Amino acid sequence: MSQRQTVSYLKRRFAEVGLTLQSRHGQNFLIDLNLLRLLAETAAVEPRDVVLEVGTGTGALTAMLARQAAAVVTVEIDPRLHQLAYEELIDFDNVTMLQQDALAGKNRLDPRVLEAVTVRLNEAPDRRFKLVANLPYSVATPVISNLLDLDTPPQTMTVTIQKELADRIAARPSTKDYGALSIWAQSQCEVEIIRQIPREAFWPRPKVTSAIIQLRFDPSRRCRISNRAFFHSFVRSLFLHRRKFLRSVLPSAFKGRLVKADVDALLEMLAIPPTSRAEQLEVPTVIHLADAVEQRLEQTAGRS
Repeated sequence: MSQRQTVSYLKRRFAEVGLTLQSRHGQNFLIDLNLLRLLAETAAVEPRDVVLEVGTGTGALTAMLARQAAAVVTVEIDPRLHQLAYEELIDFDNVTMLQQDALAGKNRLDPRVLEAVTVRLNEAPDRRFKLVANLPYSVATPVISNLLDLDTPPQTMTVTIQKELADRIAARPSTKDYGALSIWAQSQCEVEIIRQIPREAFWPRPKVTSAIIQLRFDPSRRCRISNRAFFHSFVRSLFLHRRKFLRSVLPSAFKGRLVKADVDALLEMLAIPPTSRAEQLEVPTVIHLADAVEQRLEQTAGRS
């Protein structure tokens, strides 16, 4: 099937079923077969892996993954594409196809998707969870961010996304792309941009360049985070005003609970210069700062 993911094949197949693409779903199909294979090969899917794919499309990548994985759970929001892919994938008994949105709002994944993955993971004791997908641009950030918030996130996430988003995830401190998402991802994963993908590799052509990126979950990194929910919220608060000094941002983020004198004391304790901005801090420093702020908030609440 992957050999047929060409412009001529897609146009003919869509015409046969009367399917017109909808831009709101971010329907851009990877027609460069070498890059499609690179995406699958980079994921290094093995017979014990349960793969989540968001954006089934025509099922070309799904079929590649199903030949290697224990199981694939694939999600497609467009009912017409879901039906087309169902006809292509009907012979794969290890594929679970869901016709729905992968998200239940921006802040969480749909429980039905996670349930389907859990069912497949529980079929054998040594199974591993991976994400492999040509992610629709509109859901790339919330899918990655919310998967990282799970108690048991994917061991690897290998996806095609906007290059701009890939740059933000992999960004280093004191660069324009470094932000809350960079810290959230790198606090838990090794991040590597595998390959830049030109617009011409997709049909229809998107307006932006894409990239294949891989996030490899590292339990030792996550262990440094004492309260994941607080840390996630804290990091986002830090970058509401990325150019302001921390001693101004933190009292504003925790108004009525943290004053500048508290912040100055915390910065001094952690040897962070008072003129520092969030965009300058290394990931381990942000983790230490989050812990210190949370402890000070608990102390303040205890005195009130």
